Amino acid sequence: MPSTARPNRILMIRPSALGDVCKSVPALVSLRRAFPDAVIDWLVQDSFAPAIAAHPALSGVVPFSRKGLGASMSRLNPGPSLAWMNELRGRKYDLVFDMQGLARSGLFAFATRAPRRVGFANARELGWLGYTERHLVGLELHSVDRMLEMLKLAGVPPVAEMKLYTPEADRAAFLASDSGSGSLAHQRYVLIAPTSRWVGKRWPCERFAELARDLLMMTGLAAIDRVVVVGSASEREQCGALLELGRSEPRVLELLGKTSVGGLMALVESASLVVANDSAALHMAVGFDRSLIALYGPTRVDTVGPYGRKANVVQHVGPEEALDHKNDAAGRAMMDRISVGEVFERCRAELMSRS
Repeated sequence: MPSTARPNRILMIRPSALGDVCKSVPALVSLRRAFPDAVIDWLVQDSFAPAIAAHPALSGVVPFSRKGLGASMSRLNPGPSLAWMNELRGRKYDLVFDMQGLARSGLFAFATRAPRRVGFANARELGWLGYTERHLVGLELHSVDRMLEMLKLAGVPPVAEMKLYTPEADRAAFLASDSGSGSLAHQRYVLIAPTSRWVGKRWPCERFAELARDLLMMTGLAAIDRVVVVGSASEREQCGALLELGRSEPRVLELLGKTSVGGLMALVESASLVVANDSAALHMAVGFDRSLIALYGPTRVDTVGPYGRKANVVQHVGPEEALDHKNDAAGRAMMDRISVGEVFERCRAELMSRS
């Protein structure tokens, strides 16, 4: 049974990935509504902290250095990890929610030694061993709804508020930036996030380039000023056709490896439209209530897609096909079924609807 005690110090655990961190904001809002006077911290991977650091419902960030601690463990030096977990215990939380449900996050929950540690009864990798209170929530629910249902079972009324907040420094930098033809803040642009870690989740870059050319040719109410391409520096090799287009078309602004998490948030917040494969940019677009077109292949949209935006997803899956993002060939076949023409028409309709 959920405890009726009013907690003073609460920790929410959701370290990664960036898109999942963005989708976990409703859990934070729910906790703040339920416990308006409590300290509510969020344990998150340090590189993703800017995604939630400016949220008004948050008291503080507990950064987790995955690279740093992982490197020390690989050198058979557990000292830094033990010291970090000892510091976590020293924060003296009396209520912890593990929103990730994996071995690592379950270990973090256990390390707090909080008297009440709440998580999923069906957490993977035996993560549930770190909890004092376990709630069974069906895997068929969207990941956002799963977190909210777990909170509800723990006695916290759910609030499905996805709103994100860009750090002020990143917003100021965005407003002051020069894209080559003035600040992007005063232009109408489509943000394209064409990359993915998984080969089977990638729409061919040549089609993204063709789409960008078509978008820049639009006139009337759907017309745009720029196409902005984002991604990490390590993903440049996925973007050859877009890079080539950018060399001949000055209205294509290539920012691969040139944006921080906060910088990406500022770009998404002001975009007229976000077009992307399954990526964090889509979940940011939901959090900023921006128009989006999501290109999906071997992914269960109903459980991990852009929350509340299933109508904005383009996906073609056969009745007998399995959704396995690690099957590169099957994933590529699904993504290849998405035509430039249908994506362009969906983009045009979105731009017209918000002109």
